[in-house]
Amino acid sequence: MSEEKQDDGSPRRTRAQPDDGSPQRSKAQVDADFSELYKEHLRDVYSYAYYRVGNHHDAEDLTEQTFLQAYRHFERAQRESNGRPLRPWLIRIAHNLAANLYRDRSRKPAASIEDPDALSALRTTEEIVEGREELSRVLSAVTDLPEDRREALIMRFALGMDNREIARALGRSDGATKVLIHRAIRQLQAKVREDEGSAA
Repeated sequence: MSEEKQDDGSPRRTRAQPDDGSPQRSKAQVDADFSELYKEHLRDVYSYAYYRVGNHHDAEDLTEQTFLQAYRHFERAQRESNGRPLRPWLIRIAHNLAANLYRDRSRKPAASIEDPDALSALRTTEEIVEGREELSRVLSAVTDLPEDRREALIMRFALGMDNREIARALGRSDGATKVLIHRAIRQLQAKVREDEGSAA
């Protein structure tokens, strides 16, 4: 809100502008913008949540919580984004909520990711591997990675996020993110080869 002088010279608060000086928008405008954000990124948030928590029920809950929290902070996020896409911001919210979920439960998710048919329908999954057996091995190996490496691979290959988006979502530098992804891929490749060797 901005200040104006009343007749007696004392300051009067008005609702013409928010504190940052940007023009105030109506609730209808904010809701319309948020609706577009929701439609554009619902699939990405759900895909991330599913890969992260491993079952549809928790993924749906996590997706709903993500958008509820995003709505509360949407106007500020728009102002602070400086025109940058808000997908990394949404994924960061989902990431934090998933971490809280694990902390609250103090255990791994109730169901592991082991449904290749469900996952192959998600964007770019089939570009990573070919064939059901190989997909199962890769998914199993991903769940064994340290959390930060697993997160980076989910964002990179399941969501198709670039390194800069992943860096923003994880709160890391671009350089650190590039190293993280490189190490995650190498560890994943080694784990898949090891699993293939033990299965032979």
